[in-house]
Amino acid sequence: MKVLLINGSPHGAGCTYTALEEVARALHEDGVETELIQIGTGAVHGCIGCGHCKSAGCCVFTDDQVNEAAAKLREADGLVVGSPVYYASPNGSILAFLDRLFMSGGGFRLKPAAAIASARRAGTTATVDAINKYFSLSGMPIISSNYFHVIHGNTPDEAKQDEEGMQTMRTIGHNMAWLLKCIEAGRGAGVSEPVAEGKIKTNFIR
Repeated sequence: MKVLLINGSPHGAGCTYTALEEVARALHEDGVETELIQIGTGAVHGCIGCGHCKSAGCCVFTDDQVNEAAAKLREADGLVVGSPVYYASPNGSILAFLDRLFMSGGGFRLKPAAAIASARRAGTTATVDAINKYFSLSGMPIISSNYFHVIHGNTPDEAKQDEEGMQTMRTIGHNMAWLLKCIEAGRGAGVSEPVAEGKIKTNFIR
């Protein structure tokens, strides 16, 4: 089993990374592999609604990691997305990344997922809520913890001092590992996945 972690922060070893590493550590303890994708400081193009992905199966923009992440997520068993908080919401890079990942991707249904947010002080729960919407719209079970999925600190060392936040991250990892094993056990016992109905789209403009 393998979980893909996406770090939406431009800082490769900052507070968001510190939180994701704690999630990964718990997953490793439970025998689950992880892989981290770092968005970095490069520009991330936003979705332009061109529809190319519907026919080609991939995003029209190939100058960043979105198509690579989509392929890796299709092979992975779960997903964790982390974002720093700048203006009480996910940062622009991760939103642009996720817009295109979930618009152009596919095959993510029923993969457990979790969102985490890192901030000096406020805006964390709104950030987690925004990221969770990508998961819920894609039919991905959302992993819970023992508190809001947030960690506080202005530096990685400060984040590590947030003992409740670090415990929250560990609990996310352990809970995800448990659910992944339950899914695997269910498949082994012959429990079939729910059949997805064809999507019905209602247009309220008459």
